Formats: sequence, structure tokens, C-alpha cells
Amino acid sequence: MAIQLGSLHYIYLLLILIIFIFMILKKDITVLCILGIFILGFTATGSIPTAIAGIFNSFILAINELLGTILIISVITAMGVILNKTGINEAIVKPFTKLMKTPALAYWIIGIFMMIISLFFWPSPAVALIGAMLVPAAVKAGLPAIGAAVAMNLFGHGIALSGDFIIQGAPKLTADGAGIAVGEVVSASIPLVAVMGIVTTLIAFIMIKKDMKAGKLSLENKDLKLEDENIHEFKDLLSDKVKKIFALVITIMFILDIYLMSKLNLQGGDATALIGGTALVILVFITIYIKKKEASSLIISYIVEGFIFGFKVFGPVIPIAAFFYLGDSGFIKVFGEVLPKGSTGLVNDLGLALANAVPINAPISATTLTAVGIITGLDGSGFSGISLAGSVAKIFGIALQRGTATLTALGQLAAIWIGGGTLIPWALIPVAAICKVDPFELARRNLKPVAIGLIVTTIFAMFLI
Repeated sequence: MAIQLGSLHYIYLLLILIIFIFMILKKDITVLCILGIFILGFTATGSIPTAIAGIFNSFILAINELLGTILIISVITAMGVILNKTGINEAIVKPFTKLMKTPALAYWIIGIFMMIISLFFWPSPAVALIGAMLVPAAVKAGLPAIGAAVAMNLFGHGIALSGDFIIQGAPKLTADGAGIAVGEVVSASIPLVAVMGIVTTLIAFIMIKKDMKAGKLSLENKDLKLEDENIHEFKDLLSDKVKKIFALVITIMFILDIYLMSKLNLQGGDATALIGGTALVILVFITIYIKKKEASSLIISYIVEGFIFGFKVFGPVIPIAAFFYLGDSGFIKVFGEVLPKGSTGLVNDLGLALANAVPINAPISATTLTAVGIITGLDGSGFSGISLAGSVAKIFGIALQRGTATLTALGQLAAIWIGGGTLIPWALIPVAAICKVDPFELARRNLKPVAIGLIVTTIFAMFLI
């Protein structure tokens, strides 16, 4: 199963290391990623024109991959405009405001809500579904928007997605790669996800509280604008009673979405589409109700405003995502069949090579699976390399004659926590956009809790193998 690594692999690895050093130093990496795409393209094809064209084509690839997320964020933002202008948003978040009396309660409540919804429908729809409602309430309770974003990230894209106990899309992929039953992976995941979740969320909470106490983290104007950035120009057009009725109807519509997603088994993009469609219906209906004659032009302006916000948020991320998408099958889509024979993608090749280069024992096996998961998660999808994690776990499990399920679950956990939406900036975009925070700042704040969590979980896994 050994893959012969070539210059392309080593250049890609070197570029990743340089990019992460720049990120740690808080330097902009956009130009570096564009240069990296050119270097990879020229190395693979030997053609300067092809390498230059590859930069543009890689941008197209990244936009295609991110378009669904851009669209849902834009639509939710457009809906948020009319809710803000009419004051309906205040009526929606009022019940949650009563629960979220302190920043601590806000952190845990928004996190637990996010985890529960994400377990059933995956994080992307959950972000759109609860973010617009709960984040303003959390901010009202005194929790900075970045704190709410951390909670949503760690509980949703971390705990819920890495276990994926309900939908079981992730364990199915890893189980197939390892040649074991899905149930074995799910069972092995439970203690690992529990340890990872407890460690990361507690450390993140302690860091937030510490920074708030020291004055390093506090409510800013942009946080308060989460619920008040649009002038309430239509606020007086609706009575308090009508606002409450609209708030109730909107809440019921989204609850109905949850029911339909469960009943019709809608997942991922289909679930997100249902939420997005509902948001558009709400936007259209409310605008027509308050401004019958001007409704058409207003609706268009709100949708345009949503798209401006969506692409403004995603614009800096697209070049970076374009580079990392080349680590998977995207390289072939952009530059053609130029990878070495037998290659399954640059990051997968690197992960497999690592697995074949280390000795076999429980500590080394657990450490290697975590490393493989981290490497395959670097493309920002979280899912693209988890079948490889299963295959690598099978190799070590056969050599050790035990622990295949635990190793498989560990590789799955590492890949999804890294690439599924807690550390890779473009995977953080849904939460960052809803909370209106910088995805790079969110990634940096998540780094320490996630890193410590992975170390603790890996050590814990060594005793389970």
C-alpha cells in the first residue's frame, strides 16, 4: 500500500508548513496560497501558462465547493435584514434572553442547542437555524460574539460532527475503510468524543472567562450590531402583538423544518436547502405584508445585501481554500491527470506514507492515527480523508491484533475536528458569518483547546487499544 512520494508531495507539505507558520504569526496568507498554487501547477505540468490558468481554475473549484455555504449565509442574512428592520428579531430572541442571564449560561446553552440540532441534521443547517436566533440573545447576556462562535464551533462542528452518532455518515465512511461494522466505530467513538468534547469546551470556556475578566475580550460595537445593525425603519409599522405572532410563526416554520428533515431523512445540502428556502419565504412574506407596493424592489435589495455580505466574508477565504482543495481530488480537476501513479490525492498520500514509516505499537499507532486524521483534515472538508483513516487503522489493527475500531474512531475524530469546522478558517465560515466575527481569529481562539483536546484524547485512546 506504500505510495512513492515525489517532489510534488514534498513541495505541498513544505507550503503547508510555511502557511501554518504564517497563520501562527498572524500574517496574511492569501498571496502565499496563490503563489503556492502556481508552484504546484508548474511543478506538476512544467508549463507556466497552465500554472497561471490553474490559479483561476482553482478559484472556480473553491467557489463551486463553497457556493452552497455562501448562498445559505447570504439568504439568512437577507432574512435577518427584514427581521431587524421590523423588530421581529427582538420578539424571537426574547424567550432565550430570559434563559441566558449570564455569559456562562449563554456559552453553555448556545453550545448544547447547537450540539443537539447538529446531531440530527449536521452543523451547517444548525448554524443557519439557531445562529440568527441564539447569538443575539447570547450577546445580550454579555457573551462576546467570538465566545458564541467558539461554543457553536466546538459543540456543533466538533462534538456532534466528529461522533455523527445519529446520521452516521462519518462512521460509515471510516468503517468501510477499516472493513468493520459501523456500530463498532460508533461504540468506539463515544468515549473518545466525550473526552475530546469535555476537554475542549471546558478549556475554551475558561479561556473566554479569563480574557473577559482581564479585559482582553469584551462586547464590541460589532457584537451589539448583531441584532441592531440595521435601522428599525419599519419597527412602528407592526404592533407588539403582530411581532409576537410573526415570531411564533417563524419559530414554528423552522421547527417544522426540523420535523421534515427527520421525516424525509434530509441531510447535508438538502437540509440546508430547506432552511434556506424557508428563510426566503419568510423574507418575501414579511416584506409583502409591510410594504405591498414596494415589496418587489425591497426584496431584491435585501437579497443583494445578503449576497454582498456573503461574498465579502468569503472573498478573502477563496484563494486559501483553493490551495488546500488541491490536496485532494481537486488537483486532478484543475491540472488534469498529473499525479503519480496510484496517488489518491496529495494529503492522502502523505498520510499513508506516514502510517508506513513508523513502528507498530499502541502509543505509536494512536499518535499516527491522530496525525493522519490531522493531515487529511487540512483540506477543510473533514470527510475527504476519513476513509483513509479507516484504512490506516486497519493496517495497525492487524499488526497489533486489536484496537481497529478505536484507532478508526480516533482518526475520524482528528480529521473532523481539524477539517470539519474548528480550525481550518474556510470551514469556519458558516459560524463566523452568522456571528460576524473574523474566521481567522476564531481559528486562532479554537487552536489551543482543540490541540490540548487532541493530545489528551490520543493519550486516552492508547489505554483503550
